[in-house]
Amino acid sequence: MKETGFVKEIASQEEAFSQWYIDVVKKADLADYTSVKGCMVIKPYGYGLWENMQHCLDRRIKATGHKNAYFPLFIPESLLKKEAEHVEGFAPEVAWVTHGGSEKLEERLAVRPTSEAIIGSLYSKWIKSWRDLPVLINQWANIVRWEKVTRPFLRTTEFLWQEGHTAHKNREEAEEETLKILNVYKDYIETDLAIPVIIGRKSDNEKFAGAMHTYTLEALMGDGKILQAGTSHNLGQNFAQAFDIRFLDENQQEQYVWTTSWGTSTRLVGAIIMVHGDERGLKLPPQVAPTQIVLVPIFFDKSKKEVMEKTREYKRLLEEKFRVELDDRDSYTPGWKFNEWEMKGVPVRLEIGPRDLAEKQVTAVRRDKGNKIAIPENELVPALEKWLNDIQNNLYIQARTRLEENIRFTENYEEFKEIIKEKLGFIKAYWCGDELCENQIKAETKATIRCISLEEQQGKGKCIFCGKESTTQVYFGRAY
Repeated sequence: MKETGFVKEIASQEEAFSQWYIDVVKKADLADYTSVKGCMVIKPYGYGLWENMQHCLDRRIKATGHKNAYFPLFIPESLLKKEAEHVEGFAPEVAWVTHGGSEKLEERLAVRPTSEAIIGSLYSKWIKSWRDLPVLINQWANIVRWEKVTRPFLRTTEFLWQEGHTAHKNREEAEEETLKILNVYKDYIETDLAIPVIIGRKSDNEKFAGAMHTYTLEALMGDGKILQAGTSHNLGQNFAQAFDIRFLDENQQEQYVWTTSWGTSTRLVGAIIMVHGDERGLKLPPQVAPTQIVLVPIFFDKSKKEVMEKTREYKRLLEEKFRVELDDRDSYTPGWKFNEWEMKGVPVRLEIGPRDLAEKQVTAVRRDKGNKIAIPENELVPALEKWLNDIQNNLYIQARTRLEENIRFTENYEEFKEIIKEKLGFIKAYWCGDELCENQIKAETKATIRCISLEEQQGKGKCIFCGKESTTQVYFGRAY
């Protein structure tokens, strides 16, 4: 019989999703609050998850020819102010350093809200000729944005991310780069995180401050709200002109470069929790799970030595191919351990007891389905490889099915409002392109245009709000 006390300590996902989320973050040992408002500590288990995610994306970024670098955390105010639209977009969230020790600084320093300004100032020094292009740089860094309402991983004052910044000789190359990274992100999020996404272009109202175009990946969370999972921006020549990034082309004519920027962050940890989690806690995709397999020995005093020796033998065998944890704590019962590792979302649990030793097998339990089977010890490695692949695919299929079931098309604004109020999810509808309609829909329903799809035929219809003829079909939703 399962011990239920452990799970009773988290709220019901169905009845109180927001509290369930916070409870799982803390109970699964991912993160905790600190004495600094809006800032969290990412604990070892949560950071192990982030490190695996980072590795999966970093190798993809490097495979496209980008190299990692690191830029300063502090940005002089004069630099930040050079691109007016950019400054206006970030002004409410910028944290400022005004003193160094006891001395007041001659110029305030912004604590990095994003790095376009500092990187643009350096690109203007480094780029002189068409031979210097393209510049393909990415950095893994921390970011500070003074958020009023925070929630671990989803929105915090300080968070971790990667941000790419590239420079190109013409518009076509910059646009190609922007879309290439969008698809790199899509492959990473869907393949490694098992989260299906809708990709598209942001409306001008929702695009990144200072960008020419912003492309986005939008994901459906377990409560029906939408999470922006990553963005890729074609910055045009806006930042090049602001920071004087010029080069001599092949004809010795001076030109401004075309730049891009793109990023994902630790909010994807929040996405994994909300997309895959259930009433018993986390369900982690094997590709990024800090622990893929946990071994739990079950013994009585007489069998302890024999069971522990065999369990350690299994651990040595398995850790050559998998990320393995052996839970040999004497102070907890097997039932308690089962509940704890289920809460932490470990994909596979192996139970080894006296009967398993006698029959030369292990008892294996899947976190995603909860089914239990006996695996002969001589088939253990291939069987677990197959199981982990199947769990990864199954999590994606479940999330894809939920996404497809929660995309609804409507041409009726009253129906639109009813869907947003009662069902949430994505709503596909036509939009005339007028910001007035977009803003009024947001004011009345709290739904925003998540993206203009890149993967679907647009067709013809009538604007969901004003009724004008339109060829632009968009995805609306309430977002985190």
